[in-house]
Amino acid sequence: MRRYLALRDFDWLLLSLVLLLSTISIFEIYSATLHTKFVGFQTKQICWLIGGLAAMFVFSLINYHRLIDIVHWVYGFCMVSLVSVLLFGSRVLGARRWIRLPGGIHFQPSEWVKLVLIVAVARYFSNLAGKELTWGDILKAGLLVGAPMLLVLKQPDLGTSLTYVPVLLVGLFLGGLRWKQALILSLATTALIVPVWSKGLKPYQKQRLTSFLSPENDPRGSGYQVKQSLIAVGDGGIWGRGATKGTQTQGDFLPIPYTDFIFAAFCEEHGFAGALFVLLIYFLILMRLIQNAQTAADLPGTFLIMGIVAVLIFQIAVNVGMVIGFMPVTGIPLPLMSYGGSSVLFTFLALGIVMNIRMSRFVN
Repeated sequence: MRRYLALRDFDWLLLSLVLLLSTISIFEIYSATLHTKFVGFQTKQICWLIGGLAAMFVFSLINYHRLIDIVHWVYGFCMVSLVSVLLFGSRVLGARRWIRLPGGIHFQPSEWVKLVLIVAVARYFSNLAGKELTWGDILKAGLLVGAPMLLVLKQPDLGTSLTYVPVLLVGLFLGGLRWKQALILSLATTALIVPVWSKGLKPYQKQRLTSFLSPENDPRGSGYQVKQSLIAVGDGGIWGRGATKGTQTQGDFLPIPYTDFIFAAFCEEHGFAGALFVLLIYFLILMRLIQNAQTAADLPGTFLIMGIVAVLIFQIAVNVGMVIGFMPVTGIPLPLMSYGGSSVLFTFLALGIVMNIRMSRFVN
């Protein structure tokens, strides 16, 4: 039967909140790059946002059940693309994370894998609905997420690989993980910390994961980023120094203020009040997404939206925690705020899926 979707059933409140945050991002990118060689990046971000909006409207018209039906093929393509990155990817600062495309465009497959994993995990656990999770089911789910995660770790890209973990966790939780199984998994994960730390991480990754605890021990080395970020946040006070007037940001002391540390730059210029306003917008976006998950027409729709929520919460918590010295520096961007085409497109494609799930509620 043909499905009739109407744009009146769009979640226009959710889209308005997203566009408000995106507008704040454009102005902050402009301010953060005003006196750097990256001046003009706000124009590129506008182009990515326009492309993201177009992609969102297109995805909102695609039946999410069809995405679930073909996800195994897309998953296979993503695995091939991750292997291709390791073999033929562009090396930047010692890491292979991008495939260079014609026109100077860099394609980062690891960002798209997040969306594919959300759909794949939703398919996997919705097919197990009504069945008690066995250890075999849990192992298969772990392999489903763990295989691309290991390939991304090899690039190496610790930050992006960690964003795959909440997709698995929310799938297990909604899939009916029992508390005894959760306890055993927690103990097993704890036992793996030592071998992963000693054998699985590179020296610079270990430094990043520990330097935030005492950045003053190496203020010009491993602790530099955290130290400068804390100075910028504190310098903003209650109301901030004003747009384009942050000394840490404009003086080029704050590292990469238009991506990883854009929240620190925003705090310096707009203060505690501005930071609270941005966090309030994030809270409203997440609550709106959860509401759409609760009212989804079926279980796969709920799994899909909650997977998106899990990734966004993780990225927001880690990035903001990193900026204020509560979390290690991992290079995870702040959704809808940090500069970057891959991150913008992932977020808007995910929103397109959410819109389709919402509109499908009103289809007979």
